[in-house]
Amino acid sequence: AKAEAPPKADAKADAKADTKAAPAKAEAPEEHEEEDERATARPQGDGGKVVDISRGARAAAEPAEADEPPAPAAPSVRRMARELGVDIGVVPGSGPGGRISIDDVKAHARQVMSGAGQPAGGAVSAVALPDFTRWGDIDRQPMRAVRRKTAEHLSAAWATIPHVTQHDLADITQLEELRKKYAKQAEASGGSLTVTAIAVKVVASALRVFPQFNTSIDLANETIIFKKYVHIGIAVDTDRGLLVPVIRHADTKNILQLATELAQLSEKARNRKLSLDEMQGGCFSISNLGGIGGTSFTPIVNAPEVAILGISRARMEPVYRGPESGEFSPRLMLPLSLSYDHRAIDGADGARFLRWVAEAFEQPFLLALQG
Repeated sequence: AKAEAPPKADAKADAKADTKAAPAKAEAPEEHEEEDERATARPQGDGGKVVDISRGARAAAEPAEADEPPAPAAPSVRRMARELGVDIGVVPGSGPGGRISIDDVKAHARQVMSGAGQPAGGAVSAVALPDFTRWGDIDRQPMRAVRRKTAEHLSAAWATIPHVTQHDLADITQLEELRKKYAKQAEASGGSLTVTAIAVKVVASALRVFPQFNTSIDLANETIIFKKYVHIGIAVDTDRGLLVPVIRHADTKNILQLATELAQLSEKARNRKLSLDEMQGGCFSISNLGGIGGTSFTPIVNAPEVAILGISRARMEPVYRGPESGEFSPRLMLPLSLSYDHRAIDGADGARFLRWVAEAFEQPFLLALQG
């Protein structure tokens, strides 16, 4: 899945395996769509709300209702709710007079994380739409199972995860020379030596150095789960929508092996032959839009993971070489965008992780030395 080299000849091939959106939860293949139809839709966040102006005007004209009394809960229970990111006002109480206990808060948090309850952030279960036929003809098309489940998962992730996205640039001038030099060797192995394949190796190595990025948050049990395995999800653009096959134990494979497996999984995704198991168990996701274009983007974390790396199109830029020469030289710069769950990862750790990834791209020997 070529994704980034500037020449136009590479861009066409790159777009086949790269993505056009942040990845969603791994979806079942075509034969599982009937099962998906029975799945309960998760609420959608405010970001997709369509405002009915006339209804808003009516609401503004109506007198405001008196504030509701505070939910009956002890200070320790309220503190627990704040730590778990739960709105205490929507938690049903099981005690006398509807009093809320710590167990009630934990149960509600568990429901939210499983999609059975209302996510944080005031998300709603349905959005009232206007009658679009008032302004012209329309055409309704059913939402396919993959697209529907993608929408459910992304809206839930956006509503429950406090996202932060940081950006950086990697000078891949030297890496691009090496990539072209060994491209035929990768093709002989049945793969394609793309930046995506190299990124899998870079990220897999980074997760060993920064284990907090290979975690999941268990709010109900107040724990952070550290995974001792490294499985990397790769977003693949298909005619059915976005699919995220997973490369397992990526940290134990060399770049040629990763390139071959990536090519095989991408082909299976496009041919609707991925199994459900091949799209589960990811620890970290990569979304590469380099084959399509763009300078940067903000990928959505693929919950229950805590981070995702977005890659945009590499481009030649003038780079200042320092005061000794006082000159600028053309360098091939790769834009990197890291989104992460701020509940699990601090900004400084995000910056260190992304800089390590950028330096690994810039200095390929670093992978052999530290990866």
